[in-house]
Amino acid sequence: MTGALKVPPHAGVLAGLMLATLAAASVAQAAPPPAEVRQCLGQRLHGQETAAQKCFMALTRATAPYLRAEGAWGLADYAAANTEFRAAVAQAQGNALYRTRWGELLHERFNNVDAAGLFKEALQHDPGDAQALLGLARVSADGFDNRAVAWAQQALAAEPKLAAAHELLATLALQDDQPELAAKEADAALALDAQALDAMALHAVIEILDDRSPDAWWARIQAINPIYGHGYAIAAEHLIFNRRYQDGVAMYRKALELSPRLWSARSELGINLMRLGQDEEARQQLTQCYENGYRNDATVNSLRLLDTLKDFATFTDATTILKLNRKESDLLYPYFHEVLTQAIEAYRAKYHMELDGPVQVEVYPDHEDFAVRTLGMPGLGALGVTFGQVVAMDSPSGRKPGEFHWASTLRHEMSHVFILKATRHRVPRWFTEGLAVHEETEASPEWGDSITPDIIVALRDHKLLPVAELDRGFIHPQYETQVLVSYFEAGRICDYIQVHWGQAKLLDLVQQFAIPRSTPEAIRTVLGMEPAAFDAQFQAWLNQDTAALVSGFDAWHKQLGSLVSAARAKHNDEVLRQAEAVIGLYPDYVFDANAYQMLATAALAEGKPAIAISALRRYVEHRGREPAALEQLAKLQQEGGDAAGAIATLQKINLIDPVFDTDSHRRLGDLLMDAKDFGGARREFGAVLALHPLDKAQANYDLARACHAAGDADCAMNAVLAALEAAPDFKPAQKLLLELTGQ
Repeated sequence: MTGALKVPPHAGVLAGLMLATLAAASVAQAAPPPAEVRQCLGQRLHGQETAAQKCFMALTRATAPYLRAEGAWGLADYAAANTEFRAAVAQAQGNALYRTRWGELLHERFNNVDAAGLFKEALQHDPGDAQALLGLARVSADGFDNRAVAWAQQALAAEPKLAAAHELLATLALQDDQPELAAKEADAALALDAQALDAMALHAVIEILDDRSPDAWWARIQAINPIYGHGYAIAAEHLIFNRRYQDGVAMYRKALELSPRLWSARSELGINLMRLGQDEEARQQLTQCYENGYRNDATVNSLRLLDTLKDFATFTDATTILKLNRKESDLLYPYFHEVLTQAIEAYRAKYHMELDGPVQVEVYPDHEDFAVRTLGMPGLGALGVTFGQVVAMDSPSGRKPGEFHWASTLRHEMSHVFILKATRHRVPRWFTEGLAVHEETEASPEWGDSITPDIIVALRDHKLLPVAELDRGFIHPQYETQVLVSYFEAGRICDYIQVHWGQAKLLDLVQQFAIPRSTPEAIRTVLGMEPAAFDAQFQAWLNQDTAALVSGFDAWHKQLGSLVSAARAKHNDEVLRQAEAVIGLYPDYVFDANAYQMLATAALAEGKPAIAISALRRYVEHRGREPAALEQLAKLQQEGGDAAGAIATLQKINLIDPVFDTDSHRRLGDLLMDAKDFGGARREFGAVLALHPLDKAQANYDLARACHAAGDADCAMNAVLAALEAAPDFKPAQKLLLELTGQ
């Protein structure tokens, strides 16, 4: 990691040890930091920064390397602190305190892997080291690992008076949209330590999120430490987490007014300014962090990304700002602009509202660049993210062909744009995600995602969450696929509400969340029932709807295996005989080794194109998205005389992967010319050119004839001249030129 402190390889070798093995280890006890260290930390806690600096400087002159490490750390000399901690541990192999404090330094300096290793080494020497347990909880919390709660609870079991563990539990509860539990944990921290500043800040956050005044809590903090900017940074973090981006930016500014050298807050300010499209100030803030030694991955990667934005072209009109990489902007712009404007018009009519200016959509051909743009570091698994009226998303070229439906993703994100504004950014996560999933299929039944085997297993094992707790499934998943399952559940909840109460009730929920109301309050007000009763009715409806899938899942899995074996052996008769039964058990299975494509392949091998067409058409209807399969279907439709069907299928490829190849665009262009849709043909032949075909003369000629048919003489002339420049003897282009010039 750039900017992260490192420790020798031996420090992390115990990272895989389970706590159950720790009880047998050495029992050398970890004491709290000595009095001279606590004195320095206490001065800093109370905002006595000059005295604290002198105190830490004195520690750097101590004889013991551990004290020198604490002194250097307090003075922000992290490299020296790292070196001194290494020396301290080498001199006192059995000391748990040194390892725990070293781990806390590494955690602070962006190195959670080695920090966790040190915490576990400390626990090997002292299984009751509450600070080490708390350190593991913080590391887990950084990664939204659901084990964070368990680690924090173990820390409290080891040291019941550990206020900081309650503060962490309050933070985790707030992330799960459980403000009552968060307040209880914050109160527990304050009962143990009346100067628990972070607990006070969390109480302020609870007030802010419920649109109440936090001033009393800020006053309590300032009475103890008038320059405690970290409290405002805590509030900013939770506001950003709850998608209140402008409010979060304002709160980070307050944090920096009090603590200008709070580099973590300045870095987050820069990253969130990027999220809001304010790139120039973002660069200034992030550069300031970098030049002052704050070089975590998020800061460094964001600065690098800002340097690459010069490679993007910007297209602006009254309602949209599209930022596309120059290498693919000519190809993608017509498609993205059409879907974007259609979404804006649809949501404007549905929600009876206007946005505050244009929507900015940024499309990244490199998924890691998209991840940096949205999180500040690589590793994001999402396809798109919305920050107010700024949307960032993957380009179709950034994913494996057919891996996602970019138009459906854009429609999903545009739902967020409108719902965030309609609810003043107060909407709970489950509802905004569920409504966006619901809106995908409202746009088209073929949009959205098919039900996956993981979801069927979750249904079978009764792993759905109550609606009042559904946010937790997105934030702190308890099993590997729970985020995916939570998207599915939230979407189906919105489907259920519309089916049973009508679309108006979904709009009523939007209004309730704008007040704001909690999920239980909104359910009671809009649907007139308790959340538990709603859960029972919804799950009964969903179970009935998916009963056949769940009950037939094991049989499907077995029969699919047999079908795959037959297909691999090219036993076409067996495939033709077995495939329909497999499809009947699980019609939505359109992923790798699906029965639809195996059936189509076998049918074509046996000279039965009608069966192949039927199989591939159903594959598309159930959201199959492999471009080659759709291209094959279009070819079969065209050969069978179904030109309209071929046009519709080829247009679907453009909504999945317009980067796929030139042939599908050329075929669609020819079909649209025959159908006298000259504007559409012009777009498709333009796409062929944007994909840099080998035969540039033919591609330019095709564009010229479409422009000529559409009545655009300038476009036709430019294109035909380009065709003749590429191939001066190209007779169709010569003939068209004569026609254009009236000769």
